[in-house]
Amino acid sequence: MLFGIPIWVFFCILFIFLSGYMALRAMKAEHHLEQQFIEREGQVYINRIAEEKERREKKELVGTK
Repeated sequence: MLFGIPIWVFFCILFIFLSGYMALRAMKAEHHLEQQFIEREGQVYINRIAEEKERREKKELVGTK
């Protein structure tokens, strides 16, 4: 006993803080993965728009000749 409190109480408090830290760490890692996914999908969308724009420009050039 430490300060009149059983040792298992200290372990419970320690595990509560440890699990809170691990939860925050997991949330940060998940947020990072989500941001990477969003950036990748955004780049795919931008590429698709650029390809469509090029296709339309080529179509206009062929139509004017």
